[in-house]
Amino acid sequence: MDWKLELVVLPVADVDRAKAFYLEQAGFDLLVDHREGETFRVVQVTPPGSACSVALMANPGAAGSVQGLHLVVDNVDAAHDDLASRGAGPSEVFHFDAGTQVPGPDPERRDYNSFLSFADPDGNAWLVQEVRGSSAPAGESAPG
Repeated sequence: MDWKLELVVLPVADVDRAKAFYLEQAGFDLLVDHREGETFRVVQVTPPGSACSVALMANPGAAGSVQGLHLVVDNVDAAHDDLASRGAGPSEVFHFDAGTQVPGPDPERRDYNSFLSFADPDGNAWLVQEVRGSSAPAGESAPG
């Protein structure tokens, strides 16, 4: 039996502000913007090429509490340039050497060792990780 992660809920203070960030600055695609009554709204967005979506749900008390979500790209430098050009405020690219964060991509461009980070307006934090070529095998994660 396959168990597929298809949706992650991100608590946000302002759904419209978060929606604008994820569509315009992070470059995600809009799947759903649905309201039921005055108090319920779900906005579902998806990173390009991802099978897993993100639901932006109003929860001001928990806004910004999600940390360490990972996106995988085949070129972390291009991802940095794309996010920067959209105004998403990405960090500079970095890697790890002997357990220490070091500026710049991994000198050997090893998979799972070049990163950048960015956060939405509420502080929900993402890491973008370089895996060149193909998709990551199930269960494989970053070193360190």
